[in-house]
This record gives sequence, C-alpha cells and structure tokens, in this order.
Amino acid sequence: MELKEGLVNSELPKGTTIFLINHVNKFLNLFLSHLGQENQLVALIPYSDQRLRPRRTKLYVMASVFVCLLLSGLAVFFLFPRSIDVKYIGVKSAYVSYDVQKRMIYLNITNTLNITNNNYYSVEVENITAQVQFSKTVIGKARLNNITNIGPLDMKQSLITYIYLHFNFFNSDFCTLLSIKVHNIVLMMQVTVTTTYFGHSEQISQERYQYVDCGRNTTYQLGQSEYLNVLQPQQ
Repeated sequence: MELKEGLVNSELPKGTTIFLINHVNKFLNLFLSHLGQENQLVALIPYSDQRLRPRRTKLYVMASVFVCLLLSGLAVFFLFPRSIDVKYIGVKSAYVSYDVQKRMIYLNITNTLNITNNNYYSVEVENITAQVQFSKTVIGKARLNNITNIGPLDMKQSLITYIYLHFNFFNSDFCTLLSIKVHNIVLMMQVTVTTTYFGHSEQISQERYQYVDCGRNTTYQLGQSEYLNVLQPQQ
C-alpha cells in the first residue's frame, strides 16, 4: 500500500507527515494482527522516499542496450558469409602413352588446386568436378567425392587427375613427330568446387587455358606449367 505525502496533508511539515505515516502503519499492523493476518502486515512508504527512485536505472538500461548491440555486431561480423577462393595452380605431371595401331595418344594429367576459406567458421567441400577440352571437344572428366573440411581462414590443396585423355589422327601424329622438339597442345581446364556451410551450398568455378606437352612424360617442380594468358577469358 502506498501513500503520497500530498494525500496526507500538503501543508504539513515533512517531519509531521512522516510521524503520521508511522502511526498509520502501526494502526494498520495492529488491526491486521487482531484479525489473525500477521503475515499480511502493511508498510506505508512516503512518495519521496529514495527507495522508490532507483538511481542507476538509466545506466543499467543503456549498458544492456550497448551489450546487445555489441553482441549483435560481433555475430554479424563473424557469421557473415565471405568468399571461398579457388586458385588453379596448374599441371603437376603429365604422363603419355601411345597406341600405334589405333593412332591414339593417352594422357594422364594431374592438376593442382588451392581452396582458401576466408570465413571465420569451417566449410565443407562436398565434391570437385573437372573436365578437359581440346578444340571445343571434351576429352576427359574427373570427380572427387571425398568430403574435406577446411578450417576458419585456412587453405587446402587438392590434386585432380584426368585419366586417359585420348587424341587421335592429326593430334597423334603431331605428338609423336620426332622433328618437333616441343609438342605443346592447348587444353582448357574447367574446375567446379561445391562447398556447403550452415546448410547453404555454393559452387565456385575456374577455367584455364594451358599448355601441356603431349610428346613425353613431364613433371613440373612448382606444380604448374605455362599458362596461355592470351586465351584466358575475362573475369
């Protein structure tokens, strides 16, 4: 029960008002005790009492709002999806075999691919699909289904092998011609990486035109061969 000073007597001094309130409290408590309701004793507090005016309410509210905004900003910063970079390093090795009777040449090419996760959480690489084209004709495909996790701000390297890329007729003659020292052919490498995070799936593709020697077995020390930058499509 609350009693304002103005309701008691607006013209009475403060000391008199408090004296009257104390006597009213005693009277009400005595009355309730006679009724057997000692557990429901009532205390009257003056309206100007400092206990009714919390001093730091605004400070607590502002601090709570600031903490909520700070946590929301941090959550957006760390959980905001960032790009996953796929960098085609190049051909690591190329092994050549011949079928003289069918005039066919088979290539076993291994490519190097770097996948960089720029997010502050792990992403999952579901699969990597790739294909090789020569003169607008698909001559080989490959697919890696082994699931790989890439940690936050981390990078992993993958090797993709195209087994038995075959050429025939004119190309086989070109690759086996002894009068030519370098038997470079231009291949277009297409790579697509499928990643998932937070139930969201994303595909990143890369295309690269590249020289490959089809006349001999070749291993590249740096994991890359010469790029044909002139034919590289614009990003």
